[in-house]
Amino acid sequence: MKLSDFIKSTLLVAGLCLAALPVCAQQQQSSSQQTGDPVADAARKAREEKKNAQKPKKVFTDDDVKPAAPEASPGAAGAAANAQKPGDTGQPEDPNGEKAWRKRFADQHAKIEKAEKELDILQRELDKSQLQYYSDPTKAMNEQNNRAEINDKTAKIEAKKKEIDQLRQELDDMETALRKAGGDPGWAR
Repeated sequence: MKLSDFIKSTLLVAGLCLAALPVCAQQQQSSSQQTGDPVADAARKAREEKKNAQKPKKVFTDDDVKPAAPEASPGAAGAAANAQKPGDTGQPEDPNGEKAWRKRFADQHAKIEKAEKELDILQRELDKSQLQYYSDPTKAMNEQNNRAEINDKTAKIEAKKKEIDQLRQELDDMETALRKAGGDPGWAR
């Protein structure tokens, strides 16, 4: 046997082995997916089907679509101006009614709460300023001598306290007005 024949036959055997490799790999893959457990196989199959399945299309109903506003005719301009909001009873809100008083008191309580939070923040900043350490000796000496930052924050705190006192006085005045109007004191809560 010649050397060239030996090389040709070796290459032929190697080529046949390489050609059979994908078939062998496919058989191993299909056998690895089939575990013998029917529940696991069914779950795997369902997962693959779910990936390939198309998403359902959106179905629009009357709840999803807002109704179009009716077109107003030239003679209906006055009717359109008097159109009611959903939930309105057709009567204007009574300024001495429970709903109006509760809204006024809720707004006032919200203003007081906001002002108190701002006061709390200012007091924290003042405490921080009093303990502040300045790495710059010039600024440190300047702050020790004139205390401008601390004085400024103290003035802001005093102004905020006055604002809170004024808001509480307005709340007391509202309670007095409620009693004079004959409303229930529970509406102020």
